[in-house]
Amino acid sequence: MTEISQPAPDFTLPATGGEEITLSTLKGQPVVLFFYPRDDTPGCTKESIAFSESREAFEEAGAKVFGVSKDSIASHEKFAAKRDLSIPLLSDENGTVCEDYGVWKEKNMYGKKYMGIERTTYLIAADGTVAQVWNKVKVPGHAEAVLEAVRAL
Repeated sequence: MTEISQPAPDFTLPATGGEEITLSTLKGQPVVLFFYPRDDTPGCTKESIAFSESREAFEEAGAKVFGVSKDSIASHEKFAAKRDLSIPLLSDENGTVCEDYGVWKEKNMYGKKYMGIERTTYLIAADGTVAQVWNKVKVPGHAEAVLEAVRAL
């Protein structure tokens, strides 16, 4: 698990729009990574829309925002088009980045245990260290709270 003030684990992942994103190339500006369980599910949709609606405000604050899940790029592209998302979505199909950030966890639903992504957001400072972590995120008001934290950096 990545802790506050530690260097954020570097990665290169494919993104919607045909790009590849390498975290270390974004040094010099804050980066928000919101890890979410699955494309096009109710909570994940609300969270992705909230960050998309706040994209301009994050850009004005100098920050880049990315959604991360284990869904494929094809799934991300379909989700982004269907929901008109403006935030790039990163595909971590092999789960390496999810494990590096400590968000791949055992979950329990209706007494059934399974492995999945725990909804978590990381704010990475311009120097590449973790500035803040939100675990077990509740979606309402979350994008606004993250934006406030970015502005306070």
